[in-house]
This record gives sequence, C-alpha cells and structure tokens, in this order.
Amino acid sequence: MDKLNLLHAIISTAIDGIITIDSKGLIESMNPAALRLFGYEKEEELVGRNISVLMPEPDKSSHDGYINRYQSTGEKRIIGIGREVRGLRKDKSTFPFRLAVSEVEYESRKIFTGFIHDLSKEKAAEENLRKYTEKLEETIKERTHDLRELITELEIARDEASHSLEKEKELNQLKTRFVSMASHEFRTPLSSVQLSASLIEKYLQKQDENNILKHTSKIKNSVGHLTGILNDFLSLEKLEAGRTEVQFQHFDLVKFSEGIIEEMQLIAKQNQHIFYQHTGERADVFLDPSLLRNSIINLVSNAIKYSGENTFIEFNTEVSDSEVCISVKDNGIGIPEEEQKNLFEPFFRAHNTGNIPGTGLGLNIVKRYAELMGGDVICQSAQNEGTTIALIFKKG
Repeated sequence: MDKLNLLHAIISTAIDGIITIDSKGLIESMNPAALRLFGYEKEEELVGRNISVLMPEPDKSSHDGYINRYQSTGEKRIIGIGREVRGLRKDKSTFPFRLAVSEVEYESRKIFTGFIHDLSKEKAAEENLRKYTEKLEETIKERTHDLRELITELEIARDEASHSLEKEKELNQLKTRFVSMASHEFRTPLSSVQLSASLIEKYLQKQDENNILKHTSKIKNSVGHLTGILNDFLSLEKLEAGRTEVQFQHFDLVKFSEGIIEEMQLIAKQNQHIFYQHTGERADVFLDPSLLRNSIINLVSNAIKYSGENTFIEFNTEVSDSEVCISVKDNGIGIPEEEQKNLFEPFFRAHNTGNIPGTGLGLNIVKRYAELMGGDVICQSAQNEGTTIALIFKKG
C-alpha cells in the first residue's frame, strides 16, 4: 500500500470528523465520521458549499472571522485544540464539538483542515453531574433542617423538665452524648462527600468515567448513612413525644421476612451471607408490620456492620401456639459483658466498636418498638464470639 492510499484509509476510518476547505471557505472533502456527525449521507451534499452551512450563530460569524485572520496574516500554525463550538446538523439540530484547524500547503495552494471531536457525551455527563450535585445539595439542606428541628425539640424538652434536678441532669447527659456522637457521625460522611465532589471535578477533566462512578457511589453511600442517622433521631423523637402509633395486622411472617432478607443481602459485605430459617407449621402473626420491619432491619444491619467479610448471619423466626420469636445471630465482635447492662440505653455504644459508624440509638428504638407491640428483647453476647438478639411476643 502506497502512502497516499494509507493516508486515505486512515482518514476514512478515523473516529473523529475531518473536513477540508479551500481559502474561500468552501468545503472540499469530508470523511465518513464528519458526515455522520452532521447528519449527511453523501459527501456530494456538501462539497462546494461554504463551511458556514455547518455552523449556527454566533459560531458561524466567529468562524468566518477566524479564517479571514489566517488569510490576512498568512501565519501557519495549529489553531487552539481546546476551542469549543457548536455544529449545525442537516435536521437543524445542534451539537457541541472541539475544533482544531490547521493550514496546509497542498499542490501550490493553501487549504484548511478541521479536526472535529464530538463532545455530546461529555456535555451530557457534565449536565447529569450538575443536576445530581444540585439534588445532593438540596438533600443535605433538608437533612440539616430536620436535624436543627430535632435539636430545638430536645432543648424544649430540657426546659420543660427543669423542675426536676434529676431529670435535668439526665437530659444534659443525653444532649452531651448526642452532640458528641452527631459531630463525629456527620463529620465523616460530609467530609467524604466534599472530597468525592472535588475528585469528580478532577476526573471529569480527564474523562475518567470509572473514578467518577466510584466517587459518585461514595457520595450516595454517605448520603444514605446520613439519612439513616436522621431516621434514628426522628424515630426517637416520635417515641419520646408519644406519637408512635401501633397498627396491628395479620400477615405472613415468612413472606414478610424473606422480603427483608433479600433487601438486606444487597448491602452485606463481601462474601457475607444471611441464612433464613422458619420453625413451626404456622406463619400467621398479629403485629405491627412497620414497627417490626424497622426492628428487624436494625438488628440485621448491626449484624452486618459488626461482623467481618466471609461470615454468615443467622436469621430465624418461630411461631408456636404460645409465642412468636424472631432472632438474629452473628459471629462478630460481640459486646463486653460489663457493658451489656447499658445496651438498650439511648446513645450507648460499647467501647470495642472503634471506628465502626453508629448512633447508639438502634437497640433502644428496637426495644421500645417491641414493648409497644407487647413484646420484649433478649440479648446474649460474648466479646469476639458474636451476638444473638431475639424479639419475643407472647400470644393471647
């Protein structure tokens, strides 16, 4: 293959569009990629026409001036690769592209070669990221507003209880623990959101889609963590205000549990499996499905959080003539024996939890939900051996 045929093959198969025009701005040739970008099928549709047919205003006027400056100065150089303009398709729609123009001496005359890189996907990604960022900022504002309202209500509760010195002391202790916990639990995900947002801007410039998706996922996880914290706070506030109503219903406990476990398995750690087993010939129960669902999700979430990878979690239900028993067992870090007496207190966290995130409200909420349904919570645990927590509901 001679050099001319090789050059023609390269131009014909190029991913980016390539257009040549003469010194008067008339189109001389377009490669297949350029034809596709502008919505034309045949080169003959454009050859001999002014290049302005492919440009909307104001880019059309800017481009004409651009060529005129080259004609008047005679300067031979590559025109800014980073220059972005819009193209006008045959159907009158427009699209963004990056344009690089060079002047070429060919057969004793000057022609201009334009290299066109379509930016439609990049611009769409930028727009999606902008919309997602705006939505994220709005979500954080809403969550912050909810948190401020909760703090205000806690302060009101403290003022109303000021007549009792013991109650005042207890509320102050809870507030101190709340502020300490909230400061820590909110700082980490918010820092992650801020860092990931900054890195997304960096990777966007490099068009590094994998890293953009990775940090978008981190932002979602951080927002999910913040949402979980606020849900715990709002659940506690409703319980404290006596606004949590119990709605007893008959439902199938097995189908109910299978749906929850399928959902929780999606957030389990690597090679961490949840095994479900039901005992008893009956599955019908008369409980509040909403309160029970929140309780089970809390227990399974704790089992996932405090167990390592490559482990399994046992979830068991049993319905007999006298009671309903629902238990979650893990082989995680366990709870020190001397601290188990404080397990169901609000904002309590065992000293061996380390940097594992948590509000210390989950088990307090579970116990109070169980009691509202006429049940109780039993815990068996040993440090470094695991924990079993059971919800017991007596029948009749």
